[in-house]
Amino acid sequence: MPTTSATPLLETEVLVVGAGPTGLMAGLVLHRRGVQSLVIDGKAGPTRESRALVVQARSMEIYDQLGLAEQVLAGANPAERIQLGPDAAPGIDFGRAQEGWTRFPGAQIFEQSLNEELLSRTLTAEGAAVRWGLRFASLEVPTGPSGRVELQVEGPDGPLRIRARWVIGADGASSPVRHALDLPFEGITDDATFCVADLRGVTGSPANSLTARFGRQRFAITFPMGPGGHVRVVWLHGETEPAQEAALAGMREDLALTYDRVDWFSAYRVHHRVASHFRQGPVLLAGDAAHVHSPVGGQGMNTGLQDGHHLAHLLADVSAGHLADAALDRYERERRPVAMTLINATDRAFGVIARPGRGTGLLRRRARDALGILAPRLLATELGPYVAGLLGQYRIRYHAVPKGDPVPRWARDPAVGVRLPPTEENAEAHRPTGLPDWVEGPFTFSPDLRGRLRTDRLYLVRPDGFVAASWPVHAGAVAVADVREALAAYVVRG
Repeated sequence: MPTTSATPLLETEVLVVGAGPTGLMAGLVLHRRGVQSLVIDGKAGPTRESRALVVQARSMEIYDQLGLAEQVLAGANPAERIQLGPDAAPGIDFGRAQEGWTRFPGAQIFEQSLNEELLSRTLTAEGAAVRWGLRFASLEVPTGPSGRVELQVEGPDGPLRIRARWVIGADGASSPVRHALDLPFEGITDDATFCVADLRGVTGSPANSLTARFGRQRFAITFPMGPGGHVRVVWLHGETEPAQEAALAGMREDLALTYDRVDWFSAYRVHHRVASHFRQGPVLLAGDAAHVHSPVGGQGMNTGLQDGHHLAHLLADVSAGHLADAALDRYERERRPVAMTLINATDRAFGVIARPGRGTGLLRRRARDALGILAPRLLATELGPYVAGLLGQYRIRYHAVPKGDPVPRWARDPAVGVRLPPTEENAEAHRPTGLPDWVEGPFTFSPDLRGRLRTDRLYLVRPDGFVAASWPVHAGAVAVADVREALAAYVVRG
């Protein structure tokens, strides 16, 4: 039914389309920062069956800032290593390589549905409940800078108009919001078919490890989900999309994985795609709406959670007048390179492990034997924490100015653009009731980060925990002109 001027109208500062982990994270941060916002989704409630499983260290740091880390830990199954085969020992201990670099080493098996339930429950408890059952239909973007976006949605009670200053499209890989903007989603869809199943009564699967299994033709990773042999298995099937029974039979035979019961099953093809832009005027894309990639490394949901966290803080800063509207360009400039790096890295890994056939299977098994020897040795070197940091997604640098521009004095400190060292004192500075605005140092530093923060400098830290600027302290004071230069440049440039 077309909308008319008599169609009910809602108005909000920020409208979030999509109540997956990305959209819910954005909605919660906006609410905590005091920004009027609304999260809508066409579903009846949080996802029940989900492929995304792993919460990495950086996402745990964000949950800690929100006061939700303990709830995640209470409901999660921890995994600190990767075993190359069910009988391999001791495995690749990436959690140990992260110790000292993050307060949450290792990974937490806490599936997408649980993330959604936690975030949506928190929003409801704080008086900002998700509006379920509202399906996006169309949007109209204003031509002038002062106009507002108007969306048409369909709900159980009929059509509805929603008017907002900004819209976040967090509505998944098929994103109707992205399609409405006519933004290209550049990349490829892989020929191989993957299957995922939730199994009960699995034996021989370690309780605290991810396990890679190598068959003659298939490759799988199992994720511990809880007691009673509860395991999620994701495996390469081949180039055809199989029926459930045929897929499970092939998996059992080739990978020697037995079980008592199947809770659910799905087959899918893997996409590697990134939107050409993450922002078009007052409409911004986040999570799978902006980038999708292979399940290798358990990075997808985490990147979306961090997109939502980053973007919500940025919108809150602009809404509060801390930053100019032009600062919103920083979102694409900072987050799209993260997505591109992830796409390139997972594409390479995917290209090695996800080619069907007996010949590739033989190569995978030979690579397994070599990796089982080399990977632990690599993690024991100085390169180990670097690799583990990439996996944990906390080794990210946001450049203060666009690539190729001269670097100003306030951005030459190596601390600028990286997150605060992971000390309890620094975490406490970003863990008040609600969420903080910008915070000024000094902060504590960690010797494990090689003294990246110094006691003779003043630091300006963004609400997301990344250092925005740094100034030298002389005789207990900082030159006012230097501070003004940095703040003005930061606001104007975004």
